[in-house]
Amino acid sequence: MFRVTIQGKFSGLDDAGRAAVLATGGAAFTEAGTFTHDQSVSAFTFRCQVPAGPDDGEREATQAAVAALETHGHPHHVLRVAVTDMRDIKIRRKGRRG
Repeated sequence: MFRVTIQGKFSGLDDAGRAAVLATGGAAFTEAGTFTHDQSVSAFTFRCQVPAGPDDGEREATQAAVAALETHGHPHHVLRVAVTDMRDIKIRRKGRRG
């Protein structure tokens, strides 16, 4: 599983687009993606969760997340992309030694 965060700016977002972004807001990572945004709804952060195949890497995760962002149909410019491979995350449990 990958978690991808895309930071960007909307370009020419109309009232219907603004309402759609406000409706899909949230900070959770989902496969459809969620938006957080500034007060004027001009800058955004898009969070997307991408399933990982055994040979998938950051490039495939980025492509899938950008495709998920594009399905929302809002005109935008991508400024920055960050990818976290959740397979690499180690969880340290309290109270366990080892």
